[in-house]
Order: sequence, then C-alpha cells, then structure tokens
Amino acid sequence: MRVLAIDTALEACSAAVLDTEQGKVASESLPMVRGHAEALMPLIERVMKQADMAFAALDRIAVTTGPGSFTGLRVGIAAARGIALTAGKPAFGLTTLAAYAAPHIAEDAETGVVVAIDARHQHVYLQTFAPGGHGLAAPRIASVADAVQAAANGPFRIVGTGAGMLAAAWPPHQPPPALVDERRAPDIVWVGRLGVAANESADGPRPLYLRAPDAQPQDAARLPRR
Repeated sequence: MRVLAIDTALEACSAAVLDTEQGKVASESLPMVRGHAEALMPLIERVMKQADMAFAALDRIAVTTGPGSFTGLRVGIAAARGIALTAGKPAFGLTTLAAYAAPHIAEDAETGVVVAIDARHQHVYLQTFAPGGHGLAAPRIASVADAVQAAANGPFRIVGTGAGMLAAAWPPHQPPPALVDERRAPDIVWVGRLGVAANESADGPRPLYLRAPDAQPQDAARLPRR
C-alpha cells in the first residue's frame, strides 16, 4: 500500500510517503507554529519527488484532524481532501491523540499512555489509552488537575505538548509517570502507519476541535442593522 501522510495540526508541518510493498519511506518535518499554509504544498512536492511517486500512484491519503491549532489542522485537511479528489483516492482522518500514542504503544504494550495536548488556559486535550492501545474514553478537554487525576491512576506514560504541564502538577505522594515526552508534534511516519491500518469504511477527514475557538465577535464593533 502507498500512503501519503500529512500533519499540520500542531507545531510542525510534516508529510511522509509510505510504500509498504517496497518497504520504503520518504518523509520531511519542519518545526513551526505558524506558516503551515505556505509551507505544506512545497513540502509535499519534495516528499513525493523523494519517493519518486506520482499522486495517481497513491492508494490513500491520511491526515491528522486534531485536536490542535484551528488554522493548522484546517490547512492539512483541505490539502488532503484536494489531493484525494484530484487523484481519485480515499482520504482518512486520524486524531493527533492516536498519532501521539501509537509509537509508544508499539514500543511497550504493557504500559498505558496518556496523551495531553496544551489547550491553553490550564486545560489540555486528553485521551487515555490502556495497555495494548485501547482508548479508555473518548477525546475530551480537561483541566490540568483533572488530567493529572486520570493519569495518576497509572502507571502511565505521558506524551504531547501538555505532558510537561501534567508533570509539573504531579502529586508528590504519587509514583512519577513512567515517561514524560513533550514532543511538539506526532511522528509523521506513524501517521502514515495508522493510515495504512485505517478502516476502509471510515469517514473522510473532519476537524476535531473539542471546543469553540477563542476568537469571538466583538459586540461593540458590530454595525447596527437598519
């Protein structure tokens, strides 16, 4: 199977091509907080050239759908939908939470994983995975205190941009987390691997926001209606 993976949901602009038949991987990841829209398509073109593959030769496209940056994840989803439409291939959405957890579950299936992504204002986007990778609950937004309480029931490994926030608030009487991994974005190759394993009946990519945007209309600036 040949999969193009895309991730712009957090603090990187990343793409990878996985060819499972040939055992080949081409990937590139650029750390960034802003500018995904300008960087993504040239990056995808470089990765496709590195893989020596045409878009029509792909079997599917996989993209992270959030939670994460509202603007960033829309950039990736729009690109995935556009490429899928042009190439006549299916596109699949994968959460950033699952992408963060996947390599840790593959490395050690005996210890659970808590994924915490900084949602600002002392909150995180949270999902807890039991040993073996089963999600214990649906993705949700939680206060740091609530997230720590969920993680302290471990042992768990904590990964994501909010992992350091949980570690800093860890109860002193509790055993420390088995691992604290604060990487700023998922491994794009694992996004591709999850894309390979995606169910054929899965829906197309849709953004997973988990909360409303911070930006709100200013009532004082509205013009009166006639």
